[in-house]
Amino acid sequence: MKITDDILYVGVNDHEVDLFEGQYTVPNGMAYNSYVILDEKTAVMDTVDIHFGKQWLANVEEALGGRRPDYLIIQHMEPDHSANIPAFLEKYPEAKVAATPKAFDMIKQFFALELEENKIAVSNGGTLSLGKHTLHFVFAPMVHWPEVMMSYDETDKVLFSADGFGKFGALDIEEEWDCEARRYYFGIVGKYGPQVQNVLKKASELDIRTICPLHGPVLTENLEHYLNLYQIWSSYGVESQGVAIAYASIYGHTAQAALLLAQKLQDKGVKTAVHDLARTDMAEAVEDAFRYGKLVLACNTYNNGLNPFMDDFIRRLLERSYQNRTVALIENGSWAPTAAKNMKALFANSKEITFAENTVTLLSAMKPENQEQLEQLAAELA
Repeated sequence: MKITDDILYVGVNDHEVDLFEGQYTVPNGMAYNSYVILDEKTAVMDTVDIHFGKQWLANVEEALGGRRPDYLIIQHMEPDHSANIPAFLEKYPEAKVAATPKAFDMIKQFFALELEENKIAVSNGGTLSLGKHTLHFVFAPMVHWPEVMMSYDETDKVLFSADGFGKFGALDIEEEWDCEARRYYFGIVGKYGPQVQNVLKKASELDIRTICPLHGPVLTENLEHYLNLYQIWSSYGVESQGVAIAYASIYGHTAQAALLLAQKLQDKGVKTAVHDLARTDMAEAVEDAFRYGKLVLACNTYNNGLNPFMDDFIRRLLERSYQNRTVALIENGSWAPTAAKNMKALFANSKEITFAENTVTLLSAMKPENQEQLEQLAAELA
């Protein structure tokens, strides 16, 4: 696939993977992207997952059209992008490898390779001329590994963005970008908002016309849309007006309260996203918690603490620096309800969390007074 006259796509689609990174469901598979730049000198941008080495090398060979690659550019050392470095160098031993110093440290950790004669340790802001194309290297530490860099081709105005602007899903299936990119971002990159902000500031100084990520489609139109979403996500801003409701229930009473609240909010014209934490894709629930400005947590007391699914969910939010949100609490307990207190305590060190004035407490099952409490909470959230 041609990206520009001189830049070709040589990545692969993976429909065999069921859990990306061993935890994220990917019903539409994954794409592992790689690119070839053809110039006086040729450069290959990253490799692919270990299971697709032969297919990728065949793609590279076809793109090169009989030429030999001069450079392998390593932007990210996560194995879904770096696993085929040894196979590449076995086929093209004369090729130079350009990467950050930290990436070369990681290469030693992953592989038994001696690269001193092939090694080009690039600097932040450094350049590499291929002829009419010049690559500018932009270090992007902790987006989302410490060795990451991005590369900008000033000739074709292309940003090779590593895992930035990536999404779940193979490229041979069409689907909306926003949803799976949001789930990917908050699942994998979300903790590192300040680092993403730093990279966005650097990117704002560049004339970018195409974004080539390591996952997901090449972005060529309406780039302001993608950049704006990354600005919102990385600053922990509110993308959509509405309320996310996450509940954990044993016998259905807590679920009944959560679903009744959702109905009351919808009757008031408020968009809601509801997740049964025992059954939902946790990454989807996390995504919606960050997408909306208000979050309702409904949980039964369990062993004087929290239902395990709720405890897991809140900790997933916290490890991704959840902040700048309004949180409302619904608790249930048959003799000593403590869920609201325990949920609130987990957010003690979070930034800019405002708790709703109304907290709903069920004693075993729904009562008329609980319905009134839910109406008051719905009015407050609306």
